[in-house]
Amino acid sequence: MRASGFALLAVTALVGAPHAARAGDIHVDTQSFRSSEQPEVEIAQLRMPRLRFPGLPSVPRIFAITPERRALLNTIRYAEGTWKEGADIGYRVMFGGSLMKTLDRHPDRINYTSGYASAAAGAYQFMPATWRLAVRALDLVGFGPHAQDQAALYLIQRRGALPLADSGVLTKELAAKLAPEWASFPTLRNRSYYGQPVVKYGRLKRFYEANLARLRNLHPPMFKTVAPTSVVEESSDCSGDAFECMLEGVGKGEGI
Repeated sequence: MRASGFALLAVTALVGAPHAARAGDIHVDTQSFRSSEQPEVEIAQLRMPRLRFPGLPSVPRIFAITPERRALLNTIRYAEGTWKEGADIGYRVMFGGSLMKTLDRHPDRINYTSGYASAAAGAYQFMPATWRLAVRALDLVGFGPHAQDQAALYLIQRRGALPLADSGVLTKELAAKLAPEWASFPTLRNRSYYGQPVVKYGRLKRFYEANLARLRNLHPPMFKTVAPTSVVEESSDCSGDAFECMLEGVGKGEGI
């Protein structure tokens, strides 16, 4: 039987097609279903990977030390027995009065006195756990005077007492807020928060006020408020308009 021209064309088309169906096999031409934009999308995804932003390093917090804050820090040292007339040796004092050999780190050593035992150390008598808390919060290095001052201010702020400290007045409320942190400070009932010996509020207030007055004399404010002065304008005898008065002034040698 002779095949017609139409049939030969059909067979040729089937044989020559790259994705043509074969006998006993079902093949779907997936090329025709692809979007012409898909390669561009794939390339775009390769060119724009998912961005990952690493976490920023923690910035250590620094407390400014004003005369008011320094006076309170000195009062804490006075109450804790580490004042030493303001000398830096007070930063080396351990509980019981002995001195640590180095300020590289908190000694974390228990010392004993009559009836008491404690690992407190430094100008503000930090307990080891409390000191570690401040170190983590402020990223402190070493156990020197600067680190101890910053840690003490952090504890004051943590007790919600920093605004009261900045007021420049050692009130009973301020002392009571610090009593849970420093056993030598009295509560509102004039007792130690921990049942230990306490310094009376009157003594603390007198020391604070004298210390603050001396600090303010040593460090006066950088800027002083100056009351504005009033300027009195002199009356002019010129009766013409502004331009004519200016010309008259020039003629008298007053200038512009």
